[in-house]
Amino acid sequence: MLVELPREPIQFPAANFVRDELPYRLRQQSLLGEFGRIAMQTRDFGRILQRATELCAQGLQASFAKVLEYEPDQKRLMVRAGVGWAPHTIDIVSLAADIGSPAGYAYQTGESVISNHLEAETRFRTPQLFVDHGIRRAINVLIEKGGEGKAFFGVLEVDSADPGQFDQGDADFLTGFAGLLGIAIERQQADAKLREALEHQALLTREMSHRVKNSLTSVVGLLRVQARSAPSEDVKSALQNASLRVATIAQVHDHLWRGSRIGFIELADFMSELCKKLRGNTGGHTLHCHADSMLVSADHAIPLGLLINELVTNAVKYAYPEDGGEIKVSAREVEGHLRVEISDEGTGLPEGFDLEKPSASLGFKVIAGMVRQLQGRLTIVSDHLKGAHFLLDLPILPKTQD
Repeated sequence: MLVELPREPIQFPAANFVRDELPYRLRQQSLLGEFGRIAMQTRDFGRILQRATELCAQGLQASFAKVLEYEPDQKRLMVRAGVGWAPHTIDIVSLAADIGSPAGYAYQTGESVISNHLEAETRFRTPQLFVDHGIRRAINVLIEKGGEGKAFFGVLEVDSADPGQFDQGDADFLTGFAGLLGIAIERQQADAKLREALEHQALLTREMSHRVKNSLTSVVGLLRVQARSAPSEDVKSALQNASLRVATIAQVHDHLWRGSRIGFIELADFMSELCKKLRGNTGGHTLHCHADSMLVSADHAIPLGLLINELVTNAVKYAYPEDGGEIKVSAREVEGHLRVEISDEGTGLPEGFDLEKPSASLGFKVIAGMVRQLQGRLTIVSDHLKGAHFLLDLPILPKTQD
């Protein structure tokens, strides 16, 4: 329903209202289409509101337009976007939301309001904002949010300081704009709720990783205590190896809850800390580590960490039986895959060594299992003069840092 505000008869020259109607309406339809594309493609809420006021002013050939958002606590309509108004108006100036003002009447009743002669109004107050800008006519429509149920955002308004006439066609144009704007507002609010839910989920995920890391750290402590009181060297060694494996998994979870990307760890940082901890168990050996900066998922990081842990531990135990030596670890991206190399210059592997043999040690069984889990390929080069060289090609697609 369209409400024409009460006014005293005022005569304006007929020339003020003459316009070429068809191009005028076609232009309005074009602007509606343009805003529809903007509203669906733009995620910047402020930009959507501002562009709506600009296009509405163009469509009604007016110099002023604004979007008013209803603030329930203040029971007022706050200017959220606008064109033509003095500085310090947007987000500062608000209008009464009662039926005594044109915008308030539109908001309270849901009816479009046209007032072509504000200076003659007797039923409605003229807002001070209008007086300050010499506004003579205004048109207001309600902005309903899209979706199910009744939900009102505020009012879309176009104003002019020039004499002339807003009519029913203009109200229909503005109502169409308000409809698109309501859908965009609903989408923005839905996006905000989704972001809030995702942030909450991320917080829970980080908390879970933190708790898992703490629990695994406790397990590591227990295994080390048991290792110190082990009745034999074999049992002690087995417990120490188990503690290193659990510590590696705990380290991944430590990086997960601290990292900037949920479910991913920064490989260079992870490798640096892993090697730092491994150096504490290398005795007189020197451990060199390097990794390219990239993000690796937790599903890949855990088996990868276990692989590196097993191969370095094996080199520490067997590569240099008499004196200390160098052990090198590197991880880098090669043609979209991850290549990991662990090498030493020690005695090399035993003749006829086969990773898949049932007689292989538990450590090598772990290595074989992790390679299969990562769907990778392990190449082993052994030479009693040049040591052992393990080359892992893993079909992991690392992610560079955003």
